[in-house]
Amino acid sequence: MTEFEKMRSRQFYCFDNEAVMESIRRANRLCARLQTMTLSDSEYRSVIETLIPGIPSTSCINPPFHCDHGHGIKMGENVFVNYNATMLDGGLITIGKNTKLGPNCQLLTPNHPMDYEERRNPQEICLPITIGEDCWLGAGVIVCPGVTIGDRSIIGAGSVVVHDIPSDCLAVGNPARVVRMLNK
Repeated sequence: MTEFEKMRSRQFYCFDNEAVMESIRRANRLCARLQTMTLSDSEYRSVIETLIPGIPSTSCINPPFHCDHGHGIKMGENVFVNYNATMLDGGLITIGKNTKLGPNCQLLTPNHPMDYEERRNPQEICLPITIGEDCWLGAGVIVCPGVTIGDRSIIGAGSVVVHDIPSDCLAVGNPARVVRMLNK
């Protein structure tokens, strides 16, 4: 199994492997191009579609935007990601249709070893993040590795999501906790 395959398979992998690093360099170049664009620029669509293959034409990400690979991000129709999002997509990041992310949201799939001696090595494990359909993440939300947020849930601004959030909930805080159920 290659290091890249290990990365996508929830196994520890070597993040300074040449194939992994080339994928990161590719994404860095495309993200750098996006930094000087707006949604209305003629080149925006071709750059974002090269960075994130399969992004629906009805979905958009407001630059500036940062990601590790781009091809680990899967979006449904009508997704809107506001300014300055960071998506570290060593693990897959899936965002359901009609979901909105406020400015400065971070979706972070990598996790380093807990043992300090193991952390000295260039290794990490990436756990996927799944955000359901019709969700809303307020400004500055951080979603940690391995988290699933259910359909139609709202995460309050500035919250840090470290555990799964069920569907139809309002969750806030650090760590984010469900404060009430939402009407369907």
